[in-house]
Amino acid sequence: MPNVPLPPGHAPLPGATVKYVIETLSTRIVTQEYACDERLPSERQLAQELGVARNTVREALDHLETRGMIRRRAGSGSFVTYNPDGNSEALSPVASETGPLQLQVMRGILEPEMVRLAIVNMSPRQIEALSTVLSKMEAVQADATAFVALEEEFHRLIAEGTGNPLLIACYNLVLDARRQSFRAAMYRRHLTPARIEIYQRGYNGLFNAIAARDIEEASEFMKLALIEDQRLLLQED
Repeated sequence: MPNVPLPPGHAPLPGATVKYVIETLSTRIVTQEYACDERLPSERQLAQELGVARNTVREALDHLETRGMIRRRAGSGSFVTYNPDGNSEALSPVASETGPLQLQVMRGILEPEMVRLAIVNMSPRQIEALSTVLSKMEAVQADATAFVALEEEFHRLIAEGTGNPLLIACYNLVLDARRQSFRAAMYRRHLTPARIEIYQRGYNGLFNAIAARDIEEASEFMKLALIEDQRLLLQED
C-alpha cells in the first residue's frame, strides 16, 4: 500500500516506542520532576537513559511541543511550558470560551466511549504507564494542585490508549478547558485530604478495571466521576 501524505498540520500517530517516550516525559512534566521553565536533558541524554534512538526522542519532543507542554529553542534545547496551576490566560480560544456546563456535556459524550476504546486498544506498556501515574496519585495526601495535574495525565493516557488521533485531539481540547481558573479554584476549595483519598480509591478501581479489560466496570466509573464533578459544580452556584 503506498504511503499517503498527511494533510498540512496533521502529525502521524506515533509508534509504540515513541508513545513510551511521550508518556514517560509527560508524566515527569506533570508531576513536576521537570518543572515549568526547566530545561530538559539533551536528546542524547534522554535517548541513553530511556534506551531508544535519538530520532525517537526527537519525534516524542515534537509531539510534546504540539501539546504545548514544551517549547524548543534553537541552540538552547527544550524547555517545559506546562503550567500545573492551570493559568486560564494560556488556554486555547476554544477552551477559554467553553462554559462549565458545555465542558460537562462534552466530557459526558467522550469519556465513557473513550475508556471503552482504550480497554480494547491499550498495549501492556500503555497500561504500565497508567499504573505509574496512579502510583504518583496515590502518594498525594493534601496537594490538590498536584492531584489534579496527575488526574489530568491519567485521563490523557486513557485518551491516547484509544489509538484514535481525532479523539485524542478532541480530548486534548477538553483537558485544556479543564484548566480554566474557576476549576482550579473549585478544586482548591473542595479537594480536601479526605476527598483525595476517596478519589484515589476510585482511580485504583478504574485502573483495575482497565487492566482486567472490564469495559462495563470502567465505563461505570467514568459516569460516576462525571456525576461527582457535576455535584461540585452545583455547590459552586
